[in-house]
Amino acid sequence: MGAKTAVSVEQYLKTSFPDLDREYRDGELVERTLPTFLHGKTQLHLGALFAAERRKFPLHACAETRMKVRPNLYLIPDVAVFYPDAPGEVPDTPPLVAIEILSPDDRLTAVRDKLEECRAWGVRHVWLVDPYSKRMYTCDDGLAEVRALTIPELDIALTSSAVFPNS
Repeated sequence: MGAKTAVSVEQYLKTSFPDLDREYRDGELVERTLPTFLHGKTQLHLGALFAAERRKFPLHACAETRMKVRPNLYLIPDVAVFYPDAPGEVPDTPPLVAIEILSPDDRLTAVRDKLEECRAWGVRHVWLVDPYSKRMYTCDDGLAEVRALTIPELDIALTSSAVFPNS
């Protein structure tokens, strides 16, 4: 992490990176930590859980999608879920849910800052999932460990056995 390069928003939005996409913060490209197999497996599984819920609700899940939080801030949540409408190509309205999945090289302070930025943007449900310890957290006023990740308005509850099956 940490390699930063000054570029315009227009350049950023037209750039594809050969390895892992970068976030954009006030003119700088910010590298993200490389995900591991367990990170990717958890990310895919969470996406599948929300895809299954589409039978009941108009949920639109995506993974690693650039989102315009403000004019000079583009974040890339590991998983985001929009409801009830699908967003545009580069979402500029908050999703219902934003999920970050920890990787071994993540710095908790950086992850916490990103989660707080999502909350400030207006994301109603901001979650942190740690596939290594099989722990789940919500981000409201700080991080709080929970037994289930819930979306009360849709009566959805994801328990740890649902999020981490046979890990």
